[in-house]
Amino acid sequence: MNLEYFIAKRVATSTSEQSFSKLIIRIAVVAIALSLTVMIVSTAVISGFKHQIQEKIFGFWGHIHITDGAGVRSLVEAYPVSKNQEFYPSLDTIGKVKYFRELEAFGQVREMASETNGGVRHVQVFALKPGIIQTKKEIEGIILKGVDESFEWDFFNKYLIEGSPIEFSDSTMSSDIIISKQTVDRLNLKLGDSFRFYFIDAGEVIGRRFKVKGIFKTGLEEYDRKFAIVDIKKLRQMLQWEDDEVGGFEVFIDDIRDLEVFSNYIYINELPGHLYAENIRESRPAIFDWLELQDINEKVILLLMLVVGIINMVTALMILILERTNMIGTLKALGLTNWRIRKIFLYQASYIIGLGLLWGNIIGIIICFLQDKFQIITLSEENYYLSVAPVELNFWTILILNIGILVVTIVFLIIPSWLVTRITPVKAIRFK
Repeated sequence: MNLEYFIAKRVATSTSEQSFSKLIIRIAVVAIALSLTVMIVSTAVISGFKHQIQEKIFGFWGHIHITDGAGVRSLVEAYPVSKNQEFYPSLDTIGKVKYFRELEAFGQVREMASETNGGVRHVQVFALKPGIIQTKKEIEGIILKGVDESFEWDFFNKYLIEGSPIEFSDSTMSSDIIISKQTVDRLNLKLGDSFRFYFIDAGEVIGRRFKVKGIFKTGLEEYDRKFAIVDIKKLRQMLQWEDDEVGGFEVFIDDIRDLEVFSNYIYINELPGHLYAENIRESRPAIFDWLELQDINEKVILLLMLVVGIINMVTALMILILERTNMIGTLKALGLTNWRIRKIFLYQASYIIGLGLLWGNIIGIIICFLQDKFQIITLSEENYYLSVAPVELNFWTILILNIGILVVTIVFLIIPSWLVTRITPVKAIRFK
């Protein structure tokens, strides 16, 4: 029989005695529950926020751009390449790739065999052409993005708020355009309206007519303000390209963690010498810097909540020990060692922490469920790129948070439990 556990259980579950320690225990339970609730909600929101932002950004930009080597510095400059390449469209059949990564240990750098988390998910062609939209009363600069039937409409349709996708034909080109809600509002356009798009070719201003086929809204300021979707055949005509020429290829991968690996792998193993592969981290480093700031925010929140829980539990344990001075003296007189008595209070602290974790899990998960179901907390889409606060619960994250709080807090409680060793049996038994 575990005597320490038995005594701790009796003391912790005792309801007959009303004392100041009861209030302290309740406060400690609330503090642990509150800390875990904040941790669960913050990690779920930050995880969901990062995932949805990445899905939007990478969904519209692609993870890797394959272009002519001369056009690396500016995607809007027209450097046509033939889409009749050995890697297209079979590039999306590439699965997990094995590679060697450098690992530094004991001051030495070693190469370790590793494997990517996923493969290439999709590849599509594109072409870009900047110009000006002119209506009867307004004028606006914009970049046309030409796409064909390889375009990932399943993803784009989530942001299509009016109209329908462009219909492609092998024999004819479409003059339809899908334009953002932001641009439509600025130009006072509506679905079905026509306008002229002007661009410069060989020093001459040329105009082409387009008809609004659809209206989209992504919440990404840079994309909504600058881009519109058109048939790539229309751009070929405007740019005087051959039927097989495109501006480049957009490559989508399964896991963002494999970005550098696949960027190098595709460039070295799949591309001919005149083509270049540039990943989105290289072309838009500010996006990744901004996303990494969210990781820092998450770590700060977790650390602060952990400190709050530790401080409250240390305070509660010291009060419990002081209030049980008479019991400690009696147990010492009966022959229990200091460590066995300390274990009694550590068991009791574990009970308090466990109760707090239970309520913390329940409350945190309920809050996340309610937010996901009813979208209670809304955001400014102009500032956060999302209209509601997203949540993404992960079982392993919650499990690690629970184990982490329990282990770290118990380790820190070993120090204040040392107070037991300062109590002598004779003085303790006299203590009232």
